[in-house]
Amino acid sequence: MRGWRRGAAALASRLAGAGRAGARLARRVPQPWPYVIALFVGAKVLLTLLGLLVLHAWDGIPGAPPADEALMWAQQREVSGHRWISFWFAWDALLYLRLSELPLSGPWRDFGFPLLYPFLARPVGALLGGNNALALLLISNVAFLLALAYGYRLAELLLGDVDAARRFTRYLVLLPTAFLFQAALTESLFVCLALAAFYHAERRQWLLVGVLGYFLAMSRSVGLLVVLPLALVLLRQHDWRLGPRALLGYLRTGWPLLLLPAGWFTFMAYCRWRGGDWFAYQHAQRTGWGIEVQNPVPVLLDGLAGEPRDAARVWFAVAVLAVLAAGFRRRELAYLVYGVLMVLVPLSMGPAVYKSLLRYLLAAFPVALVLARWSRRAGVDVWLTAALAVTQGALFVLWLTYWTHMII
Repeated sequence: MRGWRRGAAALASRLAGAGRAGARLARRVPQPWPYVIALFVGAKVLLTLLGLLVLHAWDGIPGAPPADEALMWAQQREVSGHRWISFWFAWDALLYLRLSELPLSGPWRDFGFPLLYPFLARPVGALLGGNNALALLLISNVAFLLALAYGYRLAELLLGDVDAARRFTRYLVLLPTAFLFQAALTESLFVCLALAAFYHAERRQWLLVGVLGYFLAMSRSVGLLVVLPLALVLLRQHDWRLGPRALLGYLRTGWPLLLLPAGWFTFMAYCRWRGGDWFAYQHAQRTGWGIEVQNPVPVLLDGLAGEPRDAARVWFAVAVLAVLAAGFRRRELAYLVYGVLMVLVPLSMGPAVYKSLLRYLLAAFPVALVLARWSRRAGVDVWLTAALAVTQGALFVLWLTYWTHMII
């Protein structure tokens, strides 16, 4: 008995020592990493468990998957035999996987997507033994983690305190379709680069902003237009002064912003090199998805009056615009402009965008800034967190089952 007690005491002592060592190590990790990593891991675990549970239940429903989804489900099984990996590949994710695996020699006909994301998967996939699917997921999830860290730092600068920064980061994880940050899609990479560019712009590190903006413009077509809100940050930092001398000052300081159009021009040059047409991407989108650039306002109004699924999607866009407008502050004009662009530019692609609209709205991160400011009272924060979590959970289930084509 005494030996048992001595052993138990020794074990308890070792566990206590390990706990103290872990606490010391945690204290050495600089903020915001402990909080950001906890959010990231928590979201990953919860969504993985929910996804597996939903798919297990869905397998037992007669007629599931529906006939027009059977091919995609077969393609998912080819990606991986592990469902916690394969369910992150749907619709455009499968196209990105194909782009990452196409041989670089020979004719190239796939110009519908900017190539930064799938081309990043090539070297990463080589390091993973040729598993480009795993590489795409790794890039998305690392970008998601970095986006949370940059978001935390940016919110500290804009909102002025740690509690608000934590709320912003949490709301970023809880936005209605934020589960797509973990999928094999460009959302996490785009938002990470956007948040990083704004953070370094606020710190007046314009050369770094230009480098980040170059890759931002190569990640999605709307990235080119982020030059406008970034330029507004520059103007605000110089008290909105105009005139010849002021313009020369802006040019000396903000010339790296020219790297954003250079990023998109790089993709256009690739289209010209491999397809013989500077606008091959535009023609591919028109042929493949019926995308035609047009006035976004009629597209929005037509969507509200259209079939229920389209109307539901467009109401989300209206809600984003309403939150941005209601939370507008003059100092944050750049973020209002950025958010509005993230809504109107997708709508300018015409009715074909309705199916993907909920995904594109995820780029409008300033919504989370407004919500973080509105939720300073604990009660508001709790209810808002719960509402966002339930909404995201419902949309995640719809995305997993693909039954209604709500989010693609």
